[in-house]
Amino acid sequence: MLDLTFQPLSILVLHGPNLNLLGRREPGIYGSLTLAEINRLLEEEGAKLQAKVYPMQSNHEGVLVDAIHEALEKYHGILINAGAYTHTSVALRDAIAAVNLPAVEVHLSNIYRREEFRHHSYIASVAVGQISGFGAQSYLLGLQALLYHLQNL
Repeated sequence: MLDLTFQPLSILVLHGPNLNLLGRREPGIYGSLTLAEINRLLEEEGAKLQAKVYPMQSNHEGVLVDAIHEALEKYHGILINAGAYTHTSVALRDAIAAVNLPAVEVHLSNIYRREEFRHHSYIASVAVGQISGFGAQSYLLGLQALLYHLQNL
């Protein structure tokens, strides 16, 4: 287990499938910011809050599972937007449960105002919390919430 007294806190940020297309992909739903811009905002917010943010994106479920496994002994927590895997991946859910690191689930859109199949999250039951519907701000709010949780364990 990592020593939480060490500063800055280290946060793994995982972006799931199709999020590499942000800025071009359905901007009416997901906004106009690119993934690089969101990562920059997260890094800036992390620096303000004395945390180091390590973003990665993959369209491949196994790569995301491997990243969660590798988070042990490396990161204090996980901020995750699993994209469509939110609604389908028991493997991601089980990986988060297995490493037992605090995780916050985020979504750009409000998944509960969208198609019925998006209303269920496999990740929610193993996450500290979930933030959705605020566009890129969901990520920043999620980071703030995760850091607050870690600092108040």
